[in-house]
Amino acid sequence: MTFGFRSARRLAASLTLLAMTMAPAFGQTLTIVGTGDGVDMLRALAASFMRNNPQAKVFVPPSIGSTAGIEAVARGEAVLGRVARILTDAEAAAGINYEPFAILPSAFYVHPSAGVTGLTNGQLADIYAGRITNWSRVGGADLRVRVVAREEGDSTLTVLRATMPRWRDLVITDRANTALTTQEAMESVRNTPGAIGFGPFTRTLERRYTVLRIDGHHPTDAGYPSRVNLALIWREATVTPLARAFLTFVTSQQASQVIESFGTTSIKRPREGS
Repeated sequence: MTFGFRSARRLAASLTLLAMTMAPAFGQTLTIVGTGDGVDMLRALAASFMRNNPQAKVFVPPSIGSTAGIEAVARGEAVLGRVARILTDAEAAAGINYEPFAILPSAFYVHPSAGVTGLTNGQLADIYAGRITNWSRVGGADLRVRVVAREEGDSTLTVLRATMPRWRDLVITDRANTALTTQEAMESVRNTPGAIGFGPFTRTLERRYTVLRIDGHHPTDAGYPSRVNLALIWREATVTPLARAFLTFVTSQQASQVIESFGTTSIKRPREGS
């Protein structure tokens, strides 16, 4: 039953995407589909770009995930996609181009009722493994821990497994609520006392939740242990002048100011001759 429900959700997302991209996506309208990581920041970038180009319309719809975004670009249903993971060899061989433009820390955040502001790497691993089940065990409230996880293959979970001690082979508790998108994970934590989730850090996240320090490090600190690249993807066969203009814009100085206002690090394209 769970598989059928998730498949239906993904089918519905694909149908919504197709409806959005059948219209003027190849003219003066650009729809950028894919991951929910950094979506607020990307929408701010789109708004900044449109102020400079009032004839253009750039839309950043809700998440369908990095993989679905790659598939949409590969099939020609979208001109630009947004991803929070690197391309596989097969995806790159299929002619998909990859342009990273921002570095997003992978943050853990909790419902304020948990009563904690920081944890150690070991405590986080024990919480997600189901070995710590009450916040009082780590100095918080006498309240049950409600774990919100993501599916294997999710971009943030992949980075956590690659960068966080004890996470490579960590088996996440079967009592976790598994969210299909970044937005769904955030909603689950917001609506559930005692909940903890993970996802890309932005200042917007910090305004809505308690973002945890890890071993004393805030996500914007140099010593923070985990981060992921946010990138745009496209194919030469379908890219439009508007899409190329946006690709140039996201690595500009103006875009860098927008990106860094969200507590994120920008990736600037090297200048010619440098």
